[in-house]
Amino acid sequence: MIVKAASCQLRIDVTDVAGNRARAAEAVTEAARRGARLVVLPELACSGYVFTGPEEARERAEPADGRTVTDWCALSAEYGLVLVGGFCELGEDGHVYNSAVLVDAGEPRAVYRKVHLWDAEKDVFRPGVARPPVVATSVGRVAVMICYDAEFPEWHRLAAQAGAQIIALPTNWPDEGRPPGERPLEVVRVQAGAAANRVFVVAADRCGTERGVSWVGGSAIVGPDGFPLAGPVADPCPELLLADLDPARADRKDLNPRNHVFTDRRPDLY
Repeated sequence: MIVKAASCQLRIDVTDVAGNRARAAEAVTEAARRGARLVVLPELACSGYVFTGPEEARERAEPADGRTVTDWCALSAEYGLVLVGGFCELGEDGHVYNSAVLVDAGEPRAVYRKVHLWDAEKDVFRPGVARPPVVATSVGRVAVMICYDAEFPEWHRLAAQAGAQIIALPTNWPDEGRPPGERPLEVVRVQAGAAANRVFVVAADRCGTERGVSWVGGSAIVGPDGFPLAGPVADPCPELLLADLDPARADRKDLNPRNHVFTDRRPDLY
């Protein structure tokens, strides 16, 4: 089964929630029009990211059955696709989480709360306490993680060991600069995670500037060999990446007749 995946790189504005929702919906619609059956949106795709503090984040937060997820369920049902996107979640426990939802056939199948919080996120969000979910969907087994999670090799490995064929990665990568000609380290880590675990990774970043913070805009779709199938995006502008994935490729963990990324491990020595 070949699956067309889409990574939607969007311009997001923390002061324009309605506009963010509209841009996300337009991107999903265009991806569907071009044949995508798996669509990934950025981290905090509707709320924005650079909050003035915990109070503003709480104002933007929604329950998992709120407007954002409800809209995405409708899009998933209308176009018959799997949709993964980040949202600012008001948990049933009253805490605010940096979360991502996976929707399939119009139904929310999993909500993942970001475990590894970056910088000022620690002042705004409660960290999640669960491993990345792996969901058997209409396009294959999809795991969900968010942004900084991808910098921890254990998170890729746990998802792969749980059977993930595709990792959906909503992200907001702040641009902290790099030497001329170098690829963003965030993209390098995604490629390394894909190759080390023989999985596909669909990373959807954002672009533009929000309250003085610029973003890498490094969205990419990466194959199990670690090489990009689409992207990374070269310019910090809105972009729709598309690539054909064969999820079954990720079930093969052998590198050659004598090497295997899982059975060659030596956990007794780690």
